[in-house]
Amino acid sequence: MITRIIVILFMMAIVASLGSALYSMLRRQEPRSTRTVKALTFRIGLSLLLFVLLILGFAFGLLNPHPISPNF
Repeated sequence: MITRIIVILFMMAIVASLGSALYSMLRRQEPRSTRTVKALTFRIGLSLLLFVLLILGFAFGLLNPHPISPNF
């Protein structure tokens, strides 16, 4: 249960970072602003960290994948 909450929080942070980058890109007050690049870099870092945590969760047995269909 706690792992599901952590994954959802990571996904929400990723979407929020992506929205922040979109907002700063459309706003364009300063032509040389690096806010968009920082937000997208943060999103990539969060995505990679989430991926590593999922791999570790599967490796240590904290996450158990379920089959797509019960017929398999």
